[in-house]
Amino acid sequence: MNTTNLETPAVDLSHALAGKHLTFRLGNESYGIAVLKIREIIRLTAITAVPKMPTYIKGVINLRGKVIPVVDLRIKFGLPEAESNERTCIVVVQVELANHNKVLMGLIVDAVEEVVSMAAQDIEETPSFGASLDTAFILGMAKVKGAVKSLLDIDKVVAFETNALLQARATAD
Repeated sequence: MNTTNLETPAVDLSHALAGKHLTFRLGNESYGIAVLKIREIIRLTAITAVPKMPTYIKGVINLRGKVIPVVDLRIKFGLPEAESNERTCIVVVQVELANHNKVLMGLIVDAVEEVVSMAAQDIEETPSFGASLDTAFILGMAKVKGAVKSLLDIDKVVAFETNALLQARATAD
């Protein structure tokens, strides 16, 4: 007789994701990133374009003497571009590359909301959207104040071609 508890993986996932998350907005949607990935939040500043980059890589900024790439999450997620305003900012995160090097990266978001402590019971697994849709970059879905926020695995959000570009830059340094 098989007595495997099918609830265990979801419970383990919820406990692993529980903790503090910075929440932010892109369009009408809210997202969260674990605060341990966040290094700082800065105002939108002048971004220097870099030739031959994908459209979602807006360029680089000089952050206290360190040049870091900046990704527009709206474009990365396939949302229409929007005019920046006083709430538009850059969230500086530490991303782990495929080779386990850690680099800083700026993420343009529409607005930062708040830091929220999320309990395990408020986090659910990412629902299945069908086999053809990749949701590996979504860690789970959090229920916060009556709304649902997607919890992002920021390493996977900027993975693939972004990781390759950053890795090439890191080895050139």
